[in-house]
Amino acid sequence: MSDNNQVSYENMTERQKNRTIWGVITASSLGTLIEWYDFYIFGSLAVVLATKFFPSDNPTAAFLSTLATFAAGFVVRPFGALFFGRLGDIIGRKYTFLVTLLIMGFSTFLIGCIPSYETIGFLAPVLILILRLLQGLALGGEYGGAATYVAEYAQPGRRGYWTSWIQTTATAGLFISLIVILVTKTTLSAEEFDGWGWRIPFWISILMVGVSYIIRRNMKESPLFAKAKSEGKTSKNPLKESFGNKYNFKFVLLALFGAAMGQGVIWYTGQFYAMSFLQKVMNVESAQVDSLIATALFLGTPFFVFFGWLSDKIGRKAVMMTGMLIAILAYRPIYDSMFKSVNLENKTVAANGISEKRTAKIHDKIATDSLITFHKETLFTDGTLVKKDSIAHWSANGPVMKEGKAEEPKVTQTIKLADNTKWYLVFMVFIQVIFVTMVYGPIAAFLVEMFPVRIRYTSMSLPYHIGNGVFGGLLPAVATYLVTTGKEAGHASWYLEGLWYPIGVAGVCLLIGLFYLKNKNNNIHD
Repeated sequence: MSDNNQVSYENMTERQKNRTIWGVITASSLGTLIEWYDFYIFGSLAVVLATKFFPSDNPTAAFLSTLATFAAGFVVRPFGALFFGRLGDIIGRKYTFLVTLLIMGFSTFLIGCIPSYETIGFLAPVLILILRLLQGLALGGEYGGAATYVAEYAQPGRRGYWTSWIQTTATAGLFISLIVILVTKTTLSAEEFDGWGWRIPFWISILMVGVSYIIRRNMKESPLFAKAKSEGKTSKNPLKESFGNKYNFKFVLLALFGAAMGQGVIWYTGQFYAMSFLQKVMNVESAQVDSLIATALFLGTPFFVFFGWLSDKIGRKAVMMTGMLIAILAYRPIYDSMFKSVNLENKTVAANGISEKRTAKIHDKIATDSLITFHKETLFTDGTLVKKDSIAHWSANGPVMKEGKAEEPKVTQTIKLADNTKWYLVFMVFIQVIFVTMVYGPIAAFLVEMFPVRIRYTSMSLPYHIGNGVFGGLLPAVATYLVTTGKEAGHASWYLEGLWYPIGVAGVCLLIGLFYLKNKNNNIHD
């Protein structure tokens, strides 16, 4: 935006400014939403991807490897924040997040093109990891640019409200990813989806990116940055000013340890860990989990805007710290209740509710080996349906032997929930989404207001992406590992062991935030 455009923006009426910022939010949010969709489609399909790009002889190890690759995209986000944040503070917000959009879009599309592990071996997980790292770098530059861009158009007293619309895009991106997967699954047969249909959500991304690029290309630079640039007040070395200056670096650390890391673990607990818990710990049918999570997200998303607005009235700190405290206290009771809601020991089998059948097929690669599947379905009186498959290897001489013993059959079990149980779990996830909206709705405005315009993009991006990318992104893998080891150790409440990670991180963040954050919203840096 030129200096003349800047003056005209400053002289606009309130109505004209509102119309302008709605255009800014629409353009920014659409691109950011697509980037989140791209980033989370990987997590939404983690269970499927584990069977495609990693060795299948150990399903648990394959799933953990997939989660680790998923987490790698989060871990690299701070480096993207540094690289693109620097460009954003030197060149401008607009052009920087145009580049991040294109990197994200092409990386996501290519993930859908990579051959499986069975086809190209270990090259498959290597390529997936490389593309996942590119996704992380792109997202590291995207969010800070979009949040800064919107905040620099917003009136200072309404920043929480206006930037909260950007906050909805992360959850909306996850919501849309689940809807696309659900539509794809229902359109195709189970065999088609497992064979090639899972690639469709990745391919669709390239079309959405193209539309978003056209819209973003016509955007103007933010008025505050344009003014600073015209006056020669932009930074020549944003990294040095952000992290080499002790005074500013103190606020970077405070933003990270007093707000962002707690927000990060609560965000991923309420959405991704809830999804993983339902699928892997409770064995709920994948399609039901997708619809359940999508419903809870749809119901909870408006609260991002509500809590962003509320933070303009009573302060960012009050809203965020309250959300962290309630989450810390409520997580274990919520997940304990979720797990027990599908406890089969308390259910009664319906009359003629058990059906069994056996099927056999020749192994794809070993002609002398047959796969015998023992399929059992159990219907309970409340409508719960349990499907259990035991797959054993048989040769002409009987069961395939391994180290002198018959090889253990591979057992999988899925549960199709009764309607009343499904809606109860929707409510339990919805409560967790409310915690997410309380900590996430105000945080963009909180971070923007901590730093001056000349180094804002760089300074706010790093704590945000360490908090979310490292502390939050590692949560699914760490929590799954804690649950697995707890189960192997025979702990009575093994299914709750994974919650110690988000509770611990959020607890430390809460203490630091309560004692060191100021509740007053800060507009002096403009």
